[in-house]
Amino acid sequence: MEPEKILIRPIITEKTTLLQKEGKYVFEVSEKANKIEIKKAIEKIYKVKPVKVNIINVKEKPMRRRGIPGRKKGFKKAIVTLKKGEKIEF
Repeated sequence: MEPEKILIRPIITEKTTLLQKEGKYVFEVSEKANKIEIKKAIEKIYKVKPVKVNIINVKEKPMRRRGIPGRKKGFKKAIVTLKKGEKIEF
């Protein structure tokens, strides 16, 4: 897979910005990507060397909009830990 198709987007929330201070960055990734592919994509796109990659499958959730039941789509996210002193600029 191409690195651009593996990393969909960075997830930027209040919690993930606190994690960035510890050298951890969160990305939404392709459903088919594994840890090794994610690590290589980070190296190629951002030119940094990840120490560790953790993957979390976020389940889809039921929701309602104007009384009509529906579902919020699930996705896969990766928490990438970098060496001390390295940064990723978005």
